[in-house]
Amino acid sequence: MRSLSEKIAGIPPSATIEISNAAKRMAQEGIDVISLSIGEPDFDTPEHIKNACIDALRRGETHYAPSAGIPELTGAIAEKITRENGFSVKQDEVIVTCGAKDAIYEAMEAVLNPGDEVLILDPSWVSYEPCARIAGASARHHTLSPATFQVDDTLLSAVGPRTRMIVVNSPSNPSGAVLNMDSLRLIADVCRDHDIFALSDEIYEKLVYGKTPVSIASLPDMAERTITVNGFSKAYAMTGWRIGYAVAPRPVIRQMEKVQQHTISHPTTFAMFGAVAALEGSQECVESMRREFERRRDYIIPALRDLGYATAPADGAFYAYVDVGGDDMATPTWRSPRGRRSAPPAGSGSPTRRRWRTSKRPSGG
Repeated sequence: MRSLSEKIAGIPPSATIEISNAAKRMAQEGIDVISLSIGEPDFDTPEHIKNACIDALRRGETHYAPSAGIPELTGAIAEKITRENGFSVKQDEVIVTCGAKDAIYEAMEAVLNPGDEVLILDPSWVSYEPCARIAGASARHHTLSPATFQVDDTLLSAVGPRTRMIVVNSPSNPSGAVLNMDSLRLIADVCRDHDIFALSDEIYEKLVYGKTPVSIASLPDMAERTITVNGFSKAYAMTGWRIGYAVAPRPVIRQMEKVQQHTISHPTTFAMFGAVAALEGSQECVESMRREFERRRDYIIPALRDLGYATAPADGAFYAYVDVGGDDMATPTWRSPRGRRSAPPAGSGSPTRRRWRTSKRPSGG
């Protein structure tokens, strides 16, 4: 076989997806396994969302759609952001993507150039750096305080002459930390002073416990330099639907559209109608899932601490980020005698290399 792409060969696979795939193979072999790896709610998609998708199929919504998404959905997203997130958005400043991950990839392709640098706040999600590298940029990691998981003045020295983007993830995967206003203001000051984009991954915004997340684009002069990414996978238990979105200034969205037109064309047409129902229907389903995640959090975090383990705050998302000692990079899969598997944040900038991220799920799977 002829040689393959050196760029892609140098990028590691997703540790969480690899471990999730292994757990699925074990389950197919009849092994009793509880996968604590990939970030997926264990709830079904709410009925009214599924019914909207079924109705769309039945009326023939099975053809090509506009590359940025159906107008019903881009309009609903613009209204949602304007109403809930504290800054105004026009419909043509929205693009619907195949999941939030696709939005992150397209955003990086749209704004980064070879030689640019992306600043990633650690601990961080596994795919930020690979997306930056696929876009031709490099990544610089900046470790947050393991005591608070907030941003402090050390960020100022982390910004270099090639820094083009800072990735902000609040609530955080894997730590569950929700950035406070001091952290967000400091990031915003850096972005304004150095003319840097903020890529704000807000996929867990609905899953918070006693905190109120703030969109960094709502801070003064930040909407013009922020790409806000969100989606439906976590809040509405729609991981398999692959519907996400980005909100950004029109020039950025237009660049992302070009990437989308030459790759996926657009997300699945009938699935987008389900996303419309998610935004426009009752939000009680979201609150019900949030309450259940909070119940689990209130059990597992104190239980781990009672056993002597230090954990991150877990003020948002649905993970327990646990300091277990040892090297998580040396043990990418943990298996107990009862078949439980969990995924460390391997390859995702874990600062101490001694922490494990597990999804909080009931003992039944």
